[in-house]
Amino acid sequence: MAVAEVSIVPVGTPSPSLSEYVAGCIAILDSAEGITYQLNPMGTVIEGELDRVLEVVRRMHEHPFTKGVERVVTTVRVDDRRDKKLTMAGKVAAVEARLRQGQQ
Repeated sequence: MAVAEVSIVPVGTPSPSLSEYVAGCIAILDSAEGITYQLNPMGTVIEGELDRVLEVVRRMHEHPFTKGVERVVTTVRVDDRRDKKLTMAGKVAAVEARLRQGQQ
């Protein structure tokens, strides 16, 4: 299981607002099987098997082009842990547990 953070930025859009493009990318995630995601103010975190995650990120990257944009900058960070199951919730829980240990 992999956890990836993706940010897709269409360049040269008619408006400074990007929510239309973000919504289209999220619709792609909504329809993707085997994917869990969490939208945040600066990007989206995606969880799933690595090949599936990369396939969906590619579809998301392509979305602004279908809306007439001629340039898209996509940034992807991947955490692919093979020694144990990796999840978004597990990563957060591990940090929170460390914080609780430090407060004792």
